Amino acid sequence: MLNNKKIRLMTKLAVYENKEGKEDIRLSKYYKTDYVRYQILKSIISATIGYALILFMIFLYEMEYLIRHAVDLDYKTLGTYILGIYIIFVAVYGLGSAIGYSMKYDASRKKLAKYYKLLKRLNKLYNEETPES
Repeated sequence: MLNNKKIRLMTKLAVYENKEGKEDIRLSKYYKTDYVRYQILKSIISATIGYALILFMIFLYEMEYLIRHAVDLDYKTLGTYILGIYIIFVAVYGLGSAIGYSMKYDASRKKLAKYYKLLKRLNKLYNEETPES
């Protein structure tokens, strides 16, 4: 005989597992600090690459000026300015990544807690239905 409660629970669990649950289950394999640090590292690397590309494009755009004034330029001030902007850029990007990925991890944990609660309820229904031998 069909049990509608079990069918509903199994349907909810299957929908969760096939859609957003894949990512949540993958995240559950990490500690929060490890996951956030890994994502921050990836973000800083991508920000560095992006910043380098932007600097390269600016260099190409201003190449004529740079060649004409190569002797007159104050390279120390220019380098300090570029490094300062880079540090600010990476700090803001890293901080935003830390906050964003921390919130993502916490939300994932909440959804997984609900998922495990439904699994326990389904297990309880199975145990109630099967006779003790």
